[in-house]
Amino acid sequence: MMTQTNKKLEKKPWDGIDWGITLAPLLIILVISAALMLAPNQSKKFITILRSFFVNDLGFFYILLGLGILGLAIWLAFSRFGSIQLGKKEKPLYSNFKWGAMIFTSTMAADILYWSLIEWGYYYDASPFAMENMTLAQKQDMASSYPLFHWGPIPWGFYILPAVAYAYMMFVKKRQRQSLSEACRPVLGEYADRIPGRFIDVFAIVGLLAGTATTFSTATPLLSQALAYLLHTEVTPFLSIIVLLVIGLVFSAAVLWGMKAISHLADICVGIFSLLLAVFLFGGPKIYVIETGITAIGTVIQNFFHMSTWMDPLRVSSTGGNGFPQDWTIFYWAYWIAWFVATPFFIARISEGRTIKQTVLGGLSCGLLGTWTSFIIFGSYGLYQQTHGVLDAAGALTEGAAASDVILAIFLTLPTGWLPNVALVVLIIAMVAFYSSTFDAITLVVAGYSEKDVKRVEEPRKGLRIFWAMVFLLLPIALLFSESTLSMLQTVSIIAAFPLGLIMLLIVYSFLKELRQDERKNKANKTTKR
Repeated sequence: MMTQTNKKLEKKPWDGIDWGITLAPLLIILVISAALMLAPNQSKKFITILRSFFVNDLGFFYILLGLGILGLAIWLAFSRFGSIQLGKKEKPLYSNFKWGAMIFTSTMAADILYWSLIEWGYYYDASPFAMENMTLAQKQDMASSYPLFHWGPIPWGFYILPAVAYAYMMFVKKRQRQSLSEACRPVLGEYADRIPGRFIDVFAIVGLLAGTATTFSTATPLLSQALAYLLHTEVTPFLSIIVLLVIGLVFSAAVLWGMKAISHLADICVGIFSLLLAVFLFGGPKIYVIETGITAIGTVIQNFFHMSTWMDPLRVSSTGGNGFPQDWTIFYWAYWIAWFVATPFFIARISEGRTIKQTVLGGLSCGLLGTWTSFIIFGSYGLYQQTHGVLDAAGALTEGAAASDVILAIFLTLPTGWLPNVALVVLIIAMVAFYSSTFDAITLVVAGYSEKDVKRVEEPRKGLRIFWAMVFLLLPIALLFSESTLSMLQTVSIIAAFPLGLIMLLIVYSFLKELRQDERKNKANKTTKR
């Protein structure tokens, strides 16, 4: 009798798993992946229609959301709420260096490395602000400054403000669930546990999977290209899939070790990243790189609000416009919005013990230091080759050349015969390490969605971490088979980001509402004690 009772009380391995949150996103991603692989042409046409609607009719939403989120973050830091400590620890959980390194490497570090090498090339002949017949100096200024803007304060605001909201929820309010629906509880109330909350969490994960698919699908071809060059072989879809699986194995292994491994991997990433930066800085035109970076920062500061609000209403080149903000600024804002589902949760977890002001200002500073350093050094090196007639990278992109081919050509301009190969080896190691650091962080967070009750000091079970690590690879592989274009990849992020942007607004409103409610309670308690 006692044995039977004990058997009934024994917990099964799958007890406590939220199967709705776990399986619904998987089924949706499987359907999308099957459509992309089995009907690529029809899928592209459908995505093109959606792009026209979200970009041309709703593009203003992304622009206004970006400005609003950054403004709220800065206001919050300097408001009366800025001194609120996120947790009761005597000192922050991590040192400033380790905290900053984890913020940078746990975000889109692999993408930052990729885009800093090539993004300037798309802007060199793009004529932002509808400027016709630009001089060489104007082209250089726009090509060097716009990447800093697109990876500057506004996109980092999409991470930092929600991170503060999540940290307040976890360490001040001490709520157990770590999900977007839980962050909306001050507004949704009991509906956070019902259909509205379930819908928010399911769509949040699907949106994140779409955003990460764009990351894999843009940067993986560069890894494949570099590897194929060093091994003297051709780039094939099979090679790209192998690269994806290797990355998946690496970050799956890291995520099994939990936060300690993620912390160590972040330090390794910073070291490899610094080595590659040194190769391009000291192996290239140092003075040009430094001066171009200083000029670009000044240009962004001087034109920040113009860049932040320019919508190019004319759009069509025949009437004087070119759709630049639709193609790039809106894409980037959407891209970062898609990641707010998980990355800010990770930033929140490592920010325990800091105040709201420290988290906002420190997070923005660490993020900008990492991204701007990368874009200034890598981007300015390539821009030098363009402006001094060594390599027409911008022209090659305009004519339809693959970005990975152009980046490889930029690497081959490094001086001495052995340096390009060494730099490519370091690039491969850096991208795999960055991918791993980024995806083990968000896998840890998303696996927490599948747990019905995760205490803030615990980590999701290992089986769930491996499950989500594998799910992250499904859509990128499907996009490889569908031979997706850059425009198609951009559209995937833009579509996913619109409802996520609405959810972000709901979370921010819930956070501000809770701050004011708690302030009133504290004042009332003090009055009662008197």
